[in-house]
Amino acid sequence: MNPLPPLPACCTPFDDQWPLPEALPGSVLLGTHFDPSRLAGDDFQRSAIEPPASIQRSVAKRQAEFLAGRLCARAALQRLDGLDCIPPIGEDRAPVWPAHICGSITHSAGRAAAIVARKEDWRGLGMDLENLLSLERAERLAGEILTPAELRRMTAAPREQLALCVTLTFSVKESLFKALYPLVGQRFYFEHAEVLEWHASGQIRLRLLTDLSSEWRNGSELHAQFALQDEQLLSLVGIRA
Repeated sequence: MNPLPPLPACCTPFDDQWPLPEALPGSVLLGTHFDPSRLAGDDFQRSAIEPPASIQRSVAKRQAEFLAGRLCARAALQRLDGLDCIPPIGEDRAPVWPAHICGSITHSAGRAAAIVARKEDWRGLGMDLENLLSLERAERLAGEILTPAELRRMTAAPREQLALCVTLTFSVKESLFKALYPLVGQRFYFEHAEVLEWHASGQIRLRLLTDLSSEWRNGSELHAQFALQDEQLLSLVGIRA
């Protein structure tokens, strides 16, 4: 197994501590913190990562988060399977993983992470990282993100939970899309799934509100999990093989 290039100065050493309530057996999750102000002009070249044209044209923040996410993904793939592989961007803008691998990449405000597993263990993985919304922004966005049933449950909860509830609902639906889209091959949106319940321990129960395939139909329920750290929320949906 060839050693990977040294991490650029804009990224911290990889963090391999499992950040969520339940570990997924057979998976590898790595994270890093990144600082766009420390991104050097040759960091992509020295990291042996070819940025797509859209990234080359983008601002330093976008370049740094893309680089950090791909570095996490490559290191996770090497730890999992000895692969030296950078998932390219597909036509649908999603990462393209090796055929026997499923995975997910996420980044938000200075933090990036990737999770990978073999498809013999996990059919789908979706992970999303979000900054915790302010109360005012959560109130503005609630109607766009939450279904009518979710809105009713939210208004019955303490007001101090509103920002967490809206952030969590947004994030876990993003994770759900990342986990299911490769399996069903069609897009779906916030109104096509709902959070049935969540607990402070980090457990979430979700339900589909539309038919996505012969297997994933309206009423199908899934389990997810989340964790809060430094005003950021990380959510994960794993679909077992």
